[in-house]
Amino acid sequence: MGITGKCLKKSLIMTVAAFMVLMFAISVNAGNYKKEYKMTLNVGPQFYWGMGAIKFVELVKEKTNGQINIKPYFGSALLKGAQLKSPQMVSKGVIDVAYESTINTAAVIPEMDIFSLPFFINNFENLDKMESGETGKAIFAAMEKKGLVPLAWGENGFRQITNDKRPIRTPDDLKGLKIRVVGSPIFIDIFKKLGADPVNMNWGDAVTGFQQGVVDGQENPLPGVAITVQIYQYHKYITRWNYLVDPLIIYWNKKEFNAFPLEIQTAIREAAVESGRFEKALNRAGLDGDISLNILKNEFNHEMEIPDPIKFAESKGMVVTNLTDAERQAFADATKSLYEKWIPKIGEDLYKKAVADMSK
Repeated sequence: MGITGKCLKKSLIMTVAAFMVLMFAISVNAGNYKKEYKMTLNVGPQFYWGMGAIKFVELVKEKTNGQINIKPYFGSALLKGAQLKSPQMVSKGVIDVAYESTINTAAVIPEMDIFSLPFFINNFENLDKMESGETGKAIFAAMEKKGLVPLAWGENGFRQITNDKRPIRTPDDLKGLKIRVVGSPIFIDIFKKLGADPVNMNWGDAVTGFQQGVVDGQENPLPGVAITVQIYQYHKYITRWNYLVDPLIIYWNKKEFNAFPLEIQTAIREAAVESGRFEKALNRAGLDGDISLNILKNEFNHEMEIPDPIKFAESKGMVVTNLTDAERQAFADATKSLYEKWIPKIGEDLYKKAVADMSK
């Protein structure tokens, strides 16, 4: 064999060797993926929040060609009901990913209580401006510092109040009512300021309380929660006051996510954004004209079982109170002093960013 032949043979051997090394590396990398990535969320699959999480699972599997498989653990099953611990567990890598409420995550990342300032955000337009603006960037940066990778926004909706005693149109109407609230200090402060008796209890105990008449009311988003739990079985009155909002954030353990190849990271991010858009539309359907209904129909081929949650609540015998601007302002004025306590906890700079975002 001549020199040229030897060179060609050597070159061929090197090429084949390089190819085998590459294929081995790909095989090893693929083998490093877990059989199952654990995802926590607070609710069950029948809620819009749960439906959004299921959509995320499906999209991740599709966009990664089956390489990343997520298993959702509903009802905070991985946390044994301790839903406020999800950011710590994800940060530690005990849980891989969360489809979680900002209310629950605020215990670890206080900046998220910006969404719980009473009568501050008011509407979907302001919320969208905050999430896509400097407010959202600052909150995502705070999450990164805690070992979390925020992927996309979802939504549980603006929270409304229901009760079995009377329509609520003024702060005085709340005086003396025993109201079940989530376990967040700012919620306790808000209802105490309005003269109510706030009680933190799990949902099962709350339902028993409703049935026995020892708890008068509760606060939750109407479409994604109150209708799903059939609140009309216990309460006749609902006031739509948009007193605060409950965004969701899909987030992953930072160390694990950053170890994924770029194409896997991109696929997961795309899945998160798409599922968040779907989940938001579920919660806004019938509340923002035809916008969300058209998103669901045209982008996701999804028809809402309850396209108008207000009419549905009324069809079940509920009396729906829609506050005028002046009536709503009375509640805002009654709780405004809480800003002096909570803005320093949330961050003065973040509050200014939120005000600036909403003014754009």
